[in-house]
Amino acid sequence: MTLEDYVALAFFVLLWAVFSWTSDGRRNFDRVSLTRLMNEHRARWIRNSLTRDLKMIDTQIIAGLQAGTAFFASTTIFALGGCFALLGATDQVQLIFSDLPHIFRSGRTAFELKVGGLTCLFGYSFFKFGWSYRLFNYCSILMGGIPMIADMKRDQPAAERAAERAIRMNVLAAKHFNAGLRAIFLSIGYLGWFISPYVFMVLTSLVIFVLARRQFFSEARTALIENAP
Repeated sequence: MTLEDYVALAFFVLLWAVFSWTSDGRRNFDRVSLTRLMNEHRARWIRNSLTRDLKMIDTQIIAGLQAGTAFFASTTIFALGGCFALLGATDQVQLIFSDLPHIFRSGRTAFELKVGGLTCLFGYSFFKFGWSYRLFNYCSILMGGIPMIADMKRDQPAAERAAERAIRMNVLAAKHFNAGLRAIFLSIGYLGWFISPYVFMVLTSLVIFVLARRQFFSEARTALIENAP
C-alpha cells in the first residue's frame, strides 16, 4: 500500500459520505433531492389508504418493494462469493496483471487487502438490503393496522397516528435500501483501484457525478415536482 492508495481510499470514503449526507435529506438545500421527493410521495400514498377500505393495493405495492429488495440482497451474496473466489486465485490474477500495460503493480498483500475491502463493501450492502427487507415486512404489518373508514371516523387522531407510524417505517426501509444500492454503484468505482489509485479516484468521481445528476438534475426528479413544466 502506497501513499497514493491511502489518499484514493480516503477520497472514496469522503465522496461517499458527502453524497449520502446530501441525497438523504440530512440538510435542506434549495434543490430537493429525488429521494426526499419520493419520501413525500410515500407519505401521500399511505395517507390515502385512510380513505379506502380496500387495502389490496397497498399490500401489492409493499410486496413489489420487498421483491426488489430481496433480489438485490441475493445478488450481493453472489458478489461476496466472487470476492472469496478471487482471494483464492490471487496468484493467477497477479500473473494476468503482470502482462497488462499501464497497471499499477502492488504486492500480494495489497491486492488481498483491496479484495477484502471489496468484500466488506458487498457485505455492507447485503446487510442494508436484509434490514430493508425486514423493515418493509414491518411496514406491511403496520399498514394492516391502519383502521377502516368507519373506525377512522370514530377516532381519527388514532388512525392518523397509525398511518404516520407506517410512513416512518416505509421511509426508513427505503433509506436502507438506497444505502445498499449506493454501495453497489460505488463498487464500480472501487474496481478501478485494482488498476491504479488514480483510476480509482477518477471512476469514483464519475460514479458520484452520475448519482448526483440522477438525484438533483434528472427527468425523474422533474416528474415528481408539482407544477413542473
